[in-house]
Amino acid sequence: MACSAFAVTAMDDDQLECQPAGAAANAGRAQEAECQARTPAHRSAAKPAGKAGGHHGGGDGVPHGGGPPPAPPPGVPQEAEGVYDHERCGNTSGRVLLTLDDWAYSDPERPVRIGAQLQAQGVRAAFFLINKYAAQYPQVASTLRQQGHWVGNHTVSHRHLPSLTDEESKDEIRGGVTGNLLRPPYGDFGEREKEIAAEAGMRICNWTIDTHDWEKTQGNARSADDIRASVRDATPEEKHNGVVLGHLFSNYPEALAGIITDLQAQGYQMCRNTGPVGEQVPNPLAC
Repeated sequence: MACSAFAVTAMDDDQLECQPAGAAANAGRAQEAECQARTPAHRSAAKPAGKAGGHHGGGDGVPHGGGPPPAPPPGVPQEAEGVYDHERCGNTSGRVLLTLDDWAYSDPERPVRIGAQLQAQGVRAAFFLINKYAAQYPQVASTLRQQGHWVGNHTVSHRHLPSLTDEESKDEIRGGVTGNLLRPPYGDFGEREKEIAAEAGMRICNWTIDTHDWEKTQGNARSADDIRASVRDATPEEKHNGVVLGHLFSNYPEALAGIITDLQAQGYQMCRNTGPVGEQVPNPLAC
């Protein structure tokens, strides 16, 4: 499938992040302040981007069908049985989970179109939505789950949790999208956040590969080609049982088809889409 299959209304990045449209426009000033807070300084606390590493070949990587999980490439350690790895989100399948964060601020239906394209390819993804927007469009989360995608909690308003008081942190986590996976904003959390999440029946889900799709160079959003390369050049350890981070407001959706093609060419499979899912995400992941 050509990359253009995922060119689902690419939008101006400044407008996306700082000028929500439609029902979200009422929160425009709050969103603008939030955008100012989303700086690389916060992002640096999260998992770094995939590092350049050698490719390994073989396999058609078709993201459907049965059979045993792929064996790890040489040099990649096996996951310890029964130990939850918050960077892999319980993924022990050998496959790769694609994830999409935040919200498409000027195009609320963009996640559903992305979900349909992935569903058509037999790929299951995970969407971590900011609930102050998702709550205004409840059909988005329900449609994504009907399409076979997991939907997780990215808090109420994407505030930096470790900087908040105990009550503020609880409100941000407990008021998020209903489910049992929590992706903390900026990937940053401590023991307090883990405890609050656990008390609410949630586990932390971060990532092994950060595409840095949110970055800008001289005011220009990172290109789909650069985003694609960040996954292609990640290490085998980051890809096996891997979790890829990207965002709904960036060029990441346009890069998805190329990312899938590259990973398949390298012998990796995606999490398989086997039909509609509920609010609870299994552990280990059913990839």
